[in-house]
Amino acid sequence: MNRAYRIRSVSLFYALLVLFLLAGTTVQARNSLPEFATLVKENSPAVVNVTTSRKLERQVLPERFRSPETDELFDELMKRFFDFGGGGEGGPPFGGPDADARGSGFILSADGYVVTNHHVVEGADEITVKLNDRREFKARLVGSDKRSDVALLKIEATGLPTLKIGDSSQLEVGEWVLAIGSPFGFESSATSGIVSATGRSLPNDSYVPFIQTDVAINPGNSGGPLFNLDGEVIGINSQIYSRSGGFMGVSFAIPVNMAMDVIGQLKARGKVSRGWIGVYIQEVDQELARSFGMTTPSGALVAQVMKDGPSSEVLQTGDVILAFNGQPVSSAAVLPSMVGTTHAGQEVELSILRNKARQNVLMTIGELPGEDELATREGDGSDPSASAAPEEEKKAGSRLGVEVAALDDIARKGLNIGSGGVLVERVVGDPARKSGLNAGDVITMVDGKQIDSPETLDTVLAGLKVGETIAVLVHRDSAARFLAMKIE
Repeated sequence: MNRAYRIRSVSLFYALLVLFLLAGTTVQARNSLPEFATLVKENSPAVVNVTTSRKLERQVLPERFRSPETDELFDELMKRFFDFGGGGEGGPPFGGPDADARGSGFILSADGYVVTNHHVVEGADEITVKLNDRREFKARLVGSDKRSDVALLKIEATGLPTLKIGDSSQLEVGEWVLAIGSPFGFESSATSGIVSATGRSLPNDSYVPFIQTDVAINPGNSGGPLFNLDGEVIGINSQIYSRSGGFMGVSFAIPVNMAMDVIGQLKARGKVSRGWIGVYIQEVDQELARSFGMTTPSGALVAQVMKDGPSSEVLQTGDVILAFNGQPVSSAAVLPSMVGTTHAGQEVELSILRNKARQNVLMTIGELPGEDELATREGDGSDPSASAAPEEEKKAGSRLGVEVAALDDIARKGLNIGSGGVLVERVVGDPARKSGLNAGDVITMVDGKQIDSPETLDTVLAGLKVGETIAVLVHRDSAARFLAMKIE
């Protein structure tokens, strides 16, 4: 009996010990999670709601979406469901005479400077800033920058609460972050997550090395602050990746270091100046790296040098930019932000790979032109198929799996090609087909050698070994790009 009692006592002791350890583990796990309540309480007063008004003509529903009778409820449901009128981010989906758009922002200084996104206030006739204490102010647009998606507003108020600005360059993947904003108009909403990636380049925003997070960001959050656990602003929420229009686990914020440089310029002169070297670049993949004699893909491949641009006398098509002013260029995606944040007139050193040999060159950074001027420089992109070629020239290029024809001066001018080039009339073999070459493309360079006629193309191809991978420069839709091809 005593033995059985002792066994039960020992069992009870170990059971209690296990429960104690599990409770301790739970408490420890709870204590290891970030505590956001204080951060939200301290910083919410400086986060604002931004509402804009745009004058629009009233939209009318298409007949196929109207009820047979005048069913007001049906019409209203169709207006909301099909989003006619596009009343802007977070605003009413059906635009009337006055269509509202809503976003977020934060107070930068106690005298009334407010930061938000360019796309929140773009085209606005009237901007209203609503504070956390319910006060509302009409805001003046100090300046707005489309390329970085940053805008600076000014309201007439003093003694306002402000936020601490952090250092986004110190941000690491895996860190906890918090967003405060007005998703769908729900003011002072807080959401949290972690940093998923830094220096992320998006297709239409090459000048911003975005912070990628899994924080729930929705329409209306745009322009709001992204905080680290120290309560410092390290980003401005800007974009989401979504197939539905709502949050799907991928959000993007503008690094605050870049945003503050833009804000300083907007405050000083109402516009932003960026560095520019006047080249079109592309990524170096494994096949292209092999064609340039590189062991691993890296750098930014120069696909086209703009005429009369800052680098027209320094860089050549086919150069690979490996370092910019001592900073390694790991990929083409990082170069635009490096160049853009460099002041015009500054001399920089580029480390490049040219003809499979590394060398350093010096150049002076220019100022990025406006979009209209850039479009003028790029040419009109006329259709190259207007060019005719003699029948006997159409069989050239067989080693690449293409049939090409000569280009005349009219076609070259329309394509914004200074000289040379041959028109791809047919794709007939695997090398061209596998690389993505299309009929209508223009080949201007093969293996680092300029191509000015079908005869030149065949001469260059004749000197290449079977199985060798080469880089072929192709012009398509007024843009130049290198393709890697294997000789057969």
